Amino acid sequence: MFGGKKRRSTVVDTLVGQNTKVQGDIQFSGGFHVDGVIQGNIEAEADSASVLSISEDGMVEGSVSVPHVILNGTVKGDVSAKERVELGTNARVIGNVYYNLIEMAIGAEVNGKLIHEASKHATSIYETNAQSTSPETLQQRPVLEQ
Repeated sequence: MFGGKKRRSTVVDTLVGQNTKVQGDIQFSGGFHVDGVIQGNIEAEADSASVLSISEDGMVEGSVSVPHVILNGTVKGDVSAKERVELGTNARVIGNVYYNLIEMAIGAEVNGKLIHEASKHATSIYETNAQSTSPETLQQRPVLEQ
């Protein structure tokens, strides 16, 4: 999106047009593109491959919880992406951003905290490593004499 890298294109299943205002929470799957205004929360299943894209004309007044978020507009609420968040030049988040991977262009604004949340796979690897180096485990290991 930002560095000229070629990305796979996402099919847009749902579109909120520039002259449209939606009031209420939205649950979706697949691709969802917002050019208008949504007053409510947007949610997709965490284990899905769903993508939310918000153009520079788009605005969401509510929280966003979608695996992959491409933001170039405004979100007034928390953004949670279990996979990836891409913040474009005109992106504005007034709230916290919870992410696994994040990409920010120069000019993007986050008026809140950036909070890294590792994926389930990375968390399970960390927990396995933490268990193997716990004090109890280390005490049980034999000491090699030199």
